[in-house]
Amino acid sequence: MKISLFGYGVTTKAIAKRFAPNCFIYDDKFKENSQDEFGNKLLTCNEYDLRVSDVDIPSPGFPPNHKLIKKAKRLTSEYDFFDMPASVWISGTNGKTTTTQMLKHLLASRGAVEGGNIGNPLANLDKNASLWILETSSFTLHYTNRAAPDIYLLLPIRPDHISWHGSFEEYERAKVKPLSRMVEGSVAIVPKEYVSIESNAMLIGYENSMDLAEVMGIATDKINIKEPFLLDALLALSATKILFDEIDIEKINNFKIDKHKLEEFYDKRGRLWVNDTKGTNVDATIEALKRYKDKKILIVLGGDDKGVDLTRFFEFMKTYDVEIFAIGSNVQKIMSFSKSIGKIAHECKTLDVAVCEMDKLMDKNSVGLLSPAAASLDQFSSYIERGELFISLVKALH
Repeated sequence: MKISLFGYGVTTKAIAKRFAPNCFIYDDKFKENSQDEFGNKLLTCNEYDLRVSDVDIPSPGFPPNHKLIKKAKRLTSEYDFFDMPASVWISGTNGKTTTTQMLKHLLASRGAVEGGNIGNPLANLDKNASLWILETSSFTLHYTNRAAPDIYLLLPIRPDHISWHGSFEEYERAKVKPLSRMVEGSVAIVPKEYVSIESNAMLIGYENSMDLAEVMGIATDKINIKEPFLLDALLALSATKILFDEIDIEKINNFKIDKHKLEEFYDKRGRLWVNDTKGTNVDATIEALKRYKDKKILIVLGGDDKGVDLTRFFEFMKTYDVEIFAIGSNVQKIMSFSKSIGKIAHECKTLDVAVCEMDKLMDKNSVGLLSPAAASLDQFSSYIERGELFISLVKALH
């Protein structure tokens, strides 16, 4: 089989390695034709010829308006390309990674493996594993038209990736798309507004964590995990109950939340700082603000907001004791919105300046929060780099 790959990221590199030397790889970064270490052809996008391959597989983030996507006649997602064993797909706007990690933690002893958007592409997963647990992005769902999960765990859907999808409606449509392909005997746990979607799966709706716990018969009084991660834990436990009639509270309580998600630490003067650099969209930051609603919050906001309307977010902050430190490519937008709701905002532009300004105002009754409600790639190589810089800047304070 001859394969055309669009983009040379983690997903397509894994496919290229597995099917070498039968891949033709096209990427905007390529300025001239060459080969990779496995003998696959690396080609400029202008070299694309739909006749040379049997299938075209895009990197999940490859935009739908790209000229190669428009030219392709045999476009296939990695989910449609690979034969899956039993699978659980996990999607939604916030909490996908944590829910995926929690479910893998609960089911590792049963031979489950995790992959997808969490960083382990399908080409590298063991096809003989008992279960694939897949963190599934809206990008992947947009391109997937045949594959479907046995269990679909859908977290709440909030505005995100609008510039990629074109509108919230298209983003939402991608997220609920698997429901129409699920078969009898499969189960989807979804926010209640989606239970009326036509599907052959059993649809279980929920409004919030407590509602889901009641619906699934899970006692929360012994779960040590706090919001916003409680919903993630309940979804993971719901999946184990559906699969194995098993709810292991002790095991879920042993799960450790990843770094860069509401990661609390103290500076040399005993002041509380929180690294929530993974808060890359409005709703993630709203959840962070809720956790510290009883404190004076000094918050770093800004970056690439992906075209999302920030009106709702700033309306939410009206009742909070919050002071804003704006960085990144949407600084002026943040300054304008802050003024509209009467909140003090500092035009810092960069993270080092923001931390310096926060240091002047912080005390032991306040919290210094990095939860930008925006992606990082306008100024950093990743959200991780942004978070690690934040921690190092705070720890260097005197």
